[in-house]
Amino acid sequence: DLTITLAITAAYCLVELAGGMLTNSLALLSDAGHMFADVAALGLSLFAIRLAQLPPTASKTFGYHRVEILAALVNALCLWGIVAVIFYEAFHRFLDPPLVKSAGMIVVASIGLGVNVVSLLVLRGSQAESLNMRAAFVHVLGDALGSVGAVIAGVAIMMANWTLADPLVSVGIGLLILYSSWEIIRDAVDILMQSTPRGMRVDEVEDCLLGIEGVRQVHDLHIWSLTSGRCHLSAHLVIGAENEPHAIIDAAQTKLHEHFGIDHTTVQVDREVECAEKFRAH
Repeated sequence: DLTITLAITAAYCLVELAGGMLTNSLALLSDAGHMFADVAALGLSLFAIRLAQLPPTASKTFGYHRVEILAALVNALCLWGIVAVIFYEAFHRFLDPPLVKSAGMIVVASIGLGVNVVSLLVLRGSQAESLNMRAAFVHVLGDALGSVGAVIAGVAIMMANWTLADPLVSVGIGLLILYSSWEIIRDAVDILMQSTPRGMRVDEVEDCLLGIEGVRQVHDLHIWSLTSGRCHLSAHLVIGAENEPHAIIDAAQTKLHEHFGIDHTTVQVDREVECAEKFRAH
């Protein structure tokens, strides 16, 4: 999916760049710059996916799954850089609006919108798979918004000779890109900081473990994501002296899977008597 989208985006980026220069449209030029960044971003996403499939090594015991998260973060930050350039250019055009060839602008932007819609349809099913794919989807969505804005600006200039529509629409596109990319940056930073996955409450997981017959206490409970959709948990359970540790571990793993979808767990079990002896020894 990414390979197809990358090829389509790269081909049309050149067309839109030429169209923006010929029509003197900031909306088209900013969208072309955005598409150029998309080519790099989609290439980075594709590279990250390939790298994430490599097996673990002695120095990378978790493998390369986090590369996808780093790629998503870089892609989102690149979007913010593009928005900064758009705002800078728009500011100057507000002060001195140039002549824009609206007819050519509308034609080029309309073709670009069609290209972006095709790319969005290609990526639609994959964007829920990982944060990296979601970042790629948002990049292409930003392109589509840019094309829609350029069409609107072109119509406004053609019908009312309102040249301020070009920089005004560009600013609006920039704000939408900032809004849509913020969630990706937030989620990427959360994963890199090993935060508790969004939507999951530690106290609910603790109550679930305490609900297992024989579990007296839960200590050192940690929940984090290695990458999108891959949640890990480690915990220390204190059980009754009469309980069987292996049965408790099996029950904990079953409950964590059924209630929270957590399949990667490390559970340490100690009996109450052993914990009391360790406490006295210290």
